[in-house]
Amino acid sequence: MNRRLLVPTADAMRDLGVRIGGGLRAGDLLVLTGPLGAGKTVLSAGIGEGLGVRGPVSSPTFVLARTHPSLVGGAPLVHVDAYRLSSPAELDDLDLDFEGSAVVVEWGAGLVDGIADSVLEVRIERRPDDVREVELRGSGPRWASIDL
Repeated sequence: MNRRLLVPTADAMRDLGVRIGGGLRAGDLLVLTGPLGAGKTVLSAGIGEGLGVRGPVSSPTFVLARTHPSLVGGAPLVHVDAYRLSSPAELDDLDLDFEGSAVVVEWGAGLVDGIADSVLEVRIERRPDDVREVELRGSGPRWASIDL
């Protein structure tokens, strides 16, 4: 799966997250990439809403990772901010439940390689007109036939 979208507002970014979150299940791994202020945390909040987890989902910058239990009997959301991590070993030290949760890792490029057979990469770029270009790139069997 490979898809490019234009996302004009923060509300539209949150709505995209709700749509993505509504289709997630335990074992799903998402890696969010983009510059500061691109909308990674807004997207994560929408994902949490779509999953039906206890919130609010906000940036876990200082605690590195936060688990949001499901309120609807689905997978919990593990939301990671890997900005301050410098190696995959540091991510491994967090002892995250990748198999029993939907895991969203902001700033995770290069840190989650080999953790899961399937990964959804979400790359966000901010254009000069403040519209976001979002690329959804799924790899592995989980994302082969899903259209978000």
